[in-house]
Order: sequence, then structure tokens, then C-alpha cells
Amino acid sequence: MSLTFDHIHLISRDAKAAAAWYRDILGGDIVAEYELRDAPQINVKLGGAVLIIRGQRPGEDPVATRPMQEYEGYSSHNEWGTDHFGFTYHGDLRAYVDEIKAKGATMSVEPWEFTPGNVLCYVSAPDGVSVEIVQGR
Repeated sequence: MSLTFDHIHLISRDAKAAAAWYRDILGGDIVAEYELRDAPQINVKLGGAVLIIRGQRPGEDPVATRPMQEYEGYSSHNEWGTDHFGFTYHGDLRAYVDEIKAKGATMSVEPWEFTPGNVLCYVSAPDGVSVEIVQGR
């Protein structure tokens, strides 16, 4: 028996707007849209992963996630639990960041060389989610 990765599940104030962001900014594909337990649920395929984005269910009162902050070149949430999820970009990451900024993306951490020859950044996604992108070699 072995495990394989299945999905990342995000809870969103506006599932349709969040799914559109992942499609329009990062190039994901919306592969399913349905209602489950009285809330919209949208599946977005992105970089080999599936993001399941669902809206608020009746009776839920989710609290906001604090966005990632940058200090002295490092990123920090200072909260327990999931800090971020990440992708590898195969190409010039700085040029890619310019492309997604032109589409409306904002960065919580601009591209920087965290170790010699390794560049990464963090994109501010909807609902306080942080997406790390590492430049592939």
C-alpha cells in the first residue's frame, strides 16, 4: 500500500472568484463545478495538483487567514498549520512574476535568491492563501 497526492482543499469567501483567480492568474483549468452540502465547490487543476475550492456552508463562520508577511528577506505566517503550498516554475521566475503581475497578481514576497542559484517568491492568492513558486533548475 502506498500514498499518492490527491488534492488541496481551500475554503473561500467567494469560490467562483477564487477559482477564476487560479485560472486567470496562474493558468489553472476549472475541471468541475458543483454543489456539495449546500455550498459551491469548484475543482481547479493546476501544475499537476487539484485545488478543491469550496464556499461557505450554512452555519459556518470561518475566520480569516492572516496573509504571509515578509521580513528581512524571509516569509512568515507565525501560525500553526499549513503555511503555504508551492509549485516549481521551469523557466525564468522573475519574468514569470512580471507576467502574472501584469494579470493582477500581488506578491507577498518578491523573487529572491534564498540559496545560491535558487530563486523563490510567494504570491498572495485569494482568502489569505500563500502560493510559493520556486524556480526549477
